[in-house]
Amino acid sequence: MGIIAWIVLGLLAGMIAKMLVPGRDGHGLVITTLIGIAGALLGGFLASRVFHVAGVQGFFNLSTWVCAIAGAAVLLVAYHLVARNGGRSYRRR
Repeated sequence: MGIIAWIVLGLLAGMIAKMLVPGRDGHGLVITTLIGIAGALLGGFLASRVFHVAGVQGFFNLSTWVCAIAGAAVLLVAYHLVARNGGRSYRRR
């Protein structure tokens, strides 16, 4: 699968993951797209290794989409956990 297909897959997977993961959304479309692309790459890589999906047919395979959405959701949850503190320190004044 080409890089453009992974970007499109990542954009869509990020948007779907954003709908599935509860919580306040303090980020916009750019962060969602980047998280989705990273999740799609991770999920697509795992799908190609686990389900043996290869080539251009991998874009239309359901297992690739499920893994891409799951990868994006995991990364989105991790982002929420890191961004929850908003860069504040743990010291109290």
